[in-house]
Amino acid sequence: MLCLKFATTSGLVHVARSDSNCTEMNHIIWTNLNHIQIIIAQLGRKNRALIGKAPEICFDEITELAAEILQCPVSFIEFMDADRQWFKSKYGLTDDYIETPRDIAICATTICQSDLLTVNDLTEDDRFANNPLVSSAPNIRFYAGMPLISPDGAAVGTICAVDFEKREISQSQKEALRRLSRQVMAQLELRRALKDADKAVKSREELYQALLNEKQALDQFMVNMLPASIAEELKRDGKVEPKYIDEASIMFCDFVGFTKLTETMSPQNLIDLLHQCFCKFDSIVAKHGVEKIKTIGDAYMCVAGATGDQEDHATRLCMAALEMIGYLNKTNRTREKLRMPTWDMRVGIHSGPVIAGVVGENKFTFDVWGDAVNIAALMEQNSERGRVNISESTQHRVSQQFQLEDRGLVPTRKKGDLRMFFVS
Repeated sequence: MLCLKFATTSGLVHVARSDSNCTEMNHIIWTNLNHIQIIIAQLGRKNRALIGKAPEICFDEITELAAEILQCPVSFIEFMDADRQWFKSKYGLTDDYIETPRDIAICATTICQSDLLTVNDLTEDDRFANNPLVSSAPNIRFYAGMPLISPDGAAVGTICAVDFEKREISQSQKEALRRLSRQVMAQLELRRALKDADKAVKSREELYQALLNEKQALDQFMVNMLPASIAEELKRDGKVEPKYIDEASIMFCDFVGFTKLTETMSPQNLIDLLHQCFCKFDSIVAKHGVEKIKTIGDAYMCVAGATGDQEDHATRLCMAALEMIGYLNKTNRTREKLRMPTWDMRVGIHSGPVIAGVVGENKFTFDVWGDAVNIAALMEQNSERGRVNISESTQHRVSQQFQLEDRGLVPTRKKGDLRMFFVS
C-alpha cells in the first residue's frame, strides 16, 4: 500500500492506493491537480498584501506536491544565472543547501530544453555519469525536470524531482510535472504583475503628490499676489466680481529725493535697498491686517478694510504707517553713522468709499479705485519727510487712538483746500 499526500485549500489529504491499481492512481493525480488552480488563486490574493516579498508558501506547497506525485524524496524549484543554481523552494533538502555551481547542476541541461527531461538512471547517461553529484555523494540516480518558460519564451529555471535509486515514472506523472511547471510560472508572473502594479500605484501617487505640490505652490502664489478672499473667489469662479466698499482706508508712501538717490547709487545697491524696505513694509502691513496693493517705482500703496475686517481699518493703517516710519528712522541712524545717505519717506492716508476688483487675464492685479484713492495720494504729496499725514475723514476715525497735530487747511492742486493732520 502506497500513501500519497495532496495539497488542498484546507491542508493535505492522504490517499491510499494499491500498487496494482494504476488507473485509480492516475484519476487521483488528475483530480488533485485541479485543486492546484484554487490554491494558486487563494495564495495570489494573499500575495497582494506582500508585494515585493517572495510568496514562499505557494512555492513550497507546489514543490512538496511534485515530490509526492513523483514519489521522490527530493524536489525543488530553482533559478539559474551564469554561475550558479539557486533554490527558490526545496523539499527533502536541508535548510543550509541554498545553491550549487551551475557547471555541476543537472538542471543546466534541462533549462536549455523546451520540454521535460527524465533520466531513469543518471549513471547510464553519458551526459551525467561523471557529474560529481552522481558519481559521489549524494549519488543521485533518478532525475525528472521541467524548464520554467516565461510567456516571452525565456527559460528562467526548473522544477525538478530526484531520487537516489533508479526508477521510472508514468506518463501521467510526467504530465503532472508539466502542469506544475505552468503553475510555478503563473505564480511568478503573478508576482511580477503585482510588483508592476505596485510600481504603477507608487508612480501615480508620486505624480499625484507632485501635482498637489504644484497646486499648493500655485495657491500660495495666488495668495501672495492677491488677498486670500479674492484668490479663493478667483479659483472657485474663474473671475472676481467688482465690489463697492462703503468704507476703507488707503495709504500711499513715497521716498523723498529718490531721483537724486538713483544718481548716486549703483543699480544693484539701489534695488537691494528698495527690496529690503518693501519686504519689511510687507511684513508690517500683514501684521496689522492691511492689504498691500502694489509698488510703483519707489511708491508703496496699501489698503485696510477693502478685503476683510472693516472694523478699525483707519486705526490699523495708521499703526502700520507709524511702524514703517519707525523702521526707516532706525535704519537711518545706522546709515548716518556710516556716513551713507538716509532714506526718508512721506506717508498719506485717507478714508472713504472705494471700488475693489481684479483686472487682467494672464496677469491678475487686485486694485482699488475711487475718489478716496486720489485724495490719499494728495495726502502723501502734501506730507513731510518722516511724517504720517491724514485727511479729516481719517481723523474722525482715529482721534481717540492717536495724538494728532492739526495742520489746518492745506491747498492742493486738484481738490482745493483740504484739512490735514499729522499723526504723532
